[in-house]
Amino acid sequence: MTERSAPTSNEAAPDAQGSPGLENLLTEDRRFPPSAEFAAQANATADAYAWANADRPGYWADQARELISWSTPFTQTLDWSDAPFARWFADGRLNAAYNAVDRHVEEGRGDRVALHFEGEGGDTRTLTYADLLREVSKAANAFAALGVGTGDRVAIYLPLIPEAVITMLACARIGAPHSVVFGGFSAEALSSRILDAEAKLVVTADGGFRRGKPSALKPAVDEALEKGAPSVSHVVVVRRTGQPVEWTAGRDVWWHEAVDAASSQHTPVDVDAEHPLFILYTSGTTGKPKGIFHTTGGYLTQAAYTHLNVFDLKPETDVYWCTADVGWITGHTYVVYGPLINGATQVIYEGTPDTPHRGRWWEIVQKYGVTILYTAPTAIRTCMKWGEEIPSNFDLSSLRVLGSVGEPINPEAWMWYRRVIGADRTPIVDTWWQTETGAIMISPLPGVTETKPGSAQVPLPGIAADVVDDDAQPVPNGGGGYLVLTEPWPAMLRGIWGDPERYKDTYWSRFKDIYFAGDGAKKDDDGDIWLLGRVDDVMNVSGHRLSTTEIESALVSHPWVAEAAVVGATDETTGQAVVAFVILRSDVAEGNAADAATVQETLRTHVAKEIGPIAKPRQILVVAELPKTRSGKIMRRLLRDVAEHRQVGDSTTLADSSVMDLIAQGLAKPAASSED
Repeated sequence: MTERSAPTSNEAAPDAQGSPGLENLLTEDRRFPPSAEFAAQANATADAYAWANADRPGYWADQARELISWSTPFTQTLDWSDAPFARWFADGRLNAAYNAVDRHVEEGRGDRVALHFEGEGGDTRTLTYADLLREVSKAANAFAALGVGTGDRVAIYLPLIPEAVITMLACARIGAPHSVVFGGFSAEALSSRILDAEAKLVVTADGGFRRGKPSALKPAVDEALEKGAPSVSHVVVVRRTGQPVEWTAGRDVWWHEAVDAASSQHTPVDVDAEHPLFILYTSGTTGKPKGIFHTTGGYLTQAAYTHLNVFDLKPETDVYWCTADVGWITGHTYVVYGPLINGATQVIYEGTPDTPHRGRWWEIVQKYGVTILYTAPTAIRTCMKWGEEIPSNFDLSSLRVLGSVGEPINPEAWMWYRRVIGADRTPIVDTWWQTETGAIMISPLPGVTETKPGSAQVPLPGIAADVVDDDAQPVPNGGGGYLVLTEPWPAMLRGIWGDPERYKDTYWSRFKDIYFAGDGAKKDDDGDIWLLGRVDDVMNVSGHRLSTTEIESALVSHPWVAEAAVVGATDETTGQAVVAFVILRSDVAEGNAADAATVQETLRTHVAKEIGPIAKPRQILVVAELPKTRSGKIMRRLLRDVAEHRQVGDSTTLADSSVMDLIAQGLAKPAASSED
């Protein structure tokens, strides 16, 4: 590795046509090559890139045959004749639950632990693959007895408990596409998703535990169905918290009565590779929710391949933990389908990182000997804010691979993650992908890639991604533009449920025959890719197109700052001005340095030094928390409302809607401004 080198400013790099792309503000010079010991045992090898580039469809066909069990082998790999609607392995037949469970038992791995469940309150359950096969089969029989058949949709509204995984696999077993709705969403959000999917069955719980208290779920289901849901015939209810629930006779059924009484023998239903496996609605706050749907064969292939290679999984010895809820795509691909297809042993945890104490995650890592940890940058920055003395109280020596998913990770958060959690030895895989892509698309490969703090780096073998300008021309190294995918990939979305025109308009209309991800990105001098956030968050300051992500990274590189969010606010002089919201590290917030005027001027000066005067925030507000969705993404749209003194828009998808009131009150106080 190289010594730390402060990020430096670059001149705006023109795109291939000479017109300005996104500004390339920061350069990161730190490098971390894989150790010889890790490289020697790594699953992935460098020759995979050349192999895949020579024949991408052929490469994916090889992965599909090696990693997935087919009841009817496929002979066709990719049909792109009806672009942008892809068909992968279309004449093959298979079952997702069989691949995730049955085959491990048949091949003698039934005694291997599949799930270590840790409840927020400390209650635990351990399910082997044989246990999981029994429970999934019983649930499949119970759902079939309630009238659910192949092609019917099932809505799932559960906390992160084993029954959530069991339900998803039981649906897959009978060929019923599932639609998981995160348990924190409102009755209104649940209603819209049930109606759009025309779900026949809803599976929920009396509630779950959150921050030490039972949090009800069944009342939201009752309210959603009261709005009208003619397709729903039954509601299956898991008893988790024991709190009282309203009951609709003839419709509502207890899980323990329906499932426990069912037979444990069930034959999985073989489906076509292009049979829909699940619908997952994106968490937009305006307009009709988009029901992204994925099919079976291609999705399972890329889920298994990426999980095995990006995390260097050794299923016989690793204990894997992805902290995501199954209500998000990360939970689908890297809690349920990828790990279980690969025969992994994994941890699932019901609660929050700070209940009953801020060391809860590290306590779990120590308890189960977790070797692979995959979490979000927002969680990493929150742990930074709490201080490194908390994880230092636990034995984290079992960890050997760390992963990051969600928003772009700031270089300083990346370094903290490696140093404090990974003891300066674990490779970090910073992954870029989306609900729409289904699986990881851009990431370092541990044992192969010389990593750079904050960079997703290169497309995985078999993936064709690039950064282009307004005319769809690739930008040169050092330039910024739009992240696109130029060829189909196996796990890609097959459309928006019930609305093929919206699918084409949303993802394929910006550039001809190219998928536009909606994200800005840049290439560094080596051609590696750095994500710059959603293009909706790009600011135009005095004619310079600036990414919020890079200014946030500059702020977080200051030792006082744990987390930052930056937005562009209308400015009469510059068109837009930079407004920053920062969370201080706990030791700074409690000390003299937390004086507002001092903090603001110090940080403004720091940004000017790291990037240049053009990026200096007009205003900096110290806040206790940032508005985040329940999946951990910062809602910059709401911060723009506050910065421009508008009425704050819909905040119902926030994990804590009261955050916006506190921020708005703080912004009303005098703050620093700049004429330079």
